[in-house]
Order: sequence, then C-alpha cells, then structure tokens
Amino acid sequence: MNSYVLSCENLSKTYDDGRLYVEVLKGVNLAVQKGEMLAILGPSGSGKSSLLHLLGGLDEPSHGDVYVAGQNLKKLSATEKGKLRNRYLGFVYQFHHLLPEFTALENVAIPLLIRKENREEALEKARIILCDVGLKERTEHRIGELSGGERQRVAIARALVTRPSAVLADEPTGNLDHKTATQIYDLICKLNQDYQVSFVIVTHDLAWTTRFNRVLKLEGGVLQEV
Repeated sequence: MNSYVLSCENLSKTYDDGRLYVEVLKGVNLAVQKGEMLAILGPSGSGKSSLLHLLGGLDEPSHGDVYVAGQNLKKLSATEKGKLRNRYLGFVYQFHHLLPEFTALENVAIPLLIRKENREEALEKARIILCDVGLKERTEHRIGELSGGERQRVAIARALVTRPSAVLADEPTGNLDHKTATQIYDLICKLNQDYQVSFVIVTHDLAWTTRFNRVLKLEGGVLQEV
C-alpha cells in the first residue's frame, strides 16, 4: 500500500478492434501528493482524457494498477469502486454535466445524497461550498440561469462537496473566454490552499502552467517531466 492520494503503476491502455491497434498510454507511472497542483499537458488526442478516466476508475486499464487512497482499484468490485470514488475523488469536466432541472444548490448536493446523507445536512454543506466558490447569491438559480463561468463554479463546488482527497479536472476552462478562465484558475488555486485538496488538471494550454507545483507532458503515450 502507498501513501499517495492517487497513483498508478505501469499503466497502459490499448484499443484493438481487429482492424486498428492503438496504444494510447504506454507504461505510465504517476504519484500525486496531498495538496499538490499537477498539470498534465498534451495536444488533442494524446490520451490525456483517457489517463484521467483511468485514474478516476471510470475506465479499465489494459495493463497496470491504479491506487486511490492506497487501495488498488483492480481488487475492488464495481460497488466498492463507486463508493471509493465518491469518498476520495471529485471530477470537473470541460462541459459541466450539471442537471438543468435542478438548482445550483441541488446539483452540488447530489454526491452527498448518493451516499445517503440527510437531505437538509447535504443541502447545508452544498450551500457552504457554493459560498466558497463565490455563488452565495445564486444557490436557488437553475443551471440555465447561470453564465458559463458560474456553471463551472457550480461544477467545482459539486466536485468538492464530499471533501475529496483529489479533484480530477479535464480541460476545466476549455469552454470559457480568457478572462473567465483566469478567474476559474484563480479560484482553483485558492481552493487548493483552503481545502488542501490535490488537483490533477489536464489541458493543452501552456498559459496556466505557472500556477502548478508540477507539470507533466503526455506525448506518444508516454508521460514525462516538462
């Protein structure tokens, strides 16, 4: 068992449909420290999203092992894996994946309700997180009433409401203008400090790399230091 919040060993992912054989990831090794800000760079199609899905237990590797809070995902059932993911990991995507029929507050509370927490307690925790991401006055708004930047703040709040060890973010500002993207990265840096939560962010944009403790590059299926 290792002491990292998230890690992988000799991780590989291949796709083979009989006609086409593609090695997306080749023997990737990665260890994420508590409270670390880590960026993974790479052009579109380099396998960044595939790596993030494997680290989050959303996909199965062809070879290798992924550890979340020291537990090997390969040794867990689907139910156990889901519970571990809900407890230790948060996810943020380029497109927010929020539910339009619910308010911002209800969207943020969903991960807590999934784990069968009391509804009123879950909503109160969601309210606190929404205040922390600057949306105190928007808690009762439905998603369609929010701007793109506000929606992404809700998505970040949802990722943090379970107080995870690490947040995995896939191009979290890729759908935003530069000014709004800057505000989101400022927020992420603040939350990283306030919550001592690790952020693993995949991006193709070099502009934000000065904000990270460590920057890695994924190229040709190989992960390496920049």
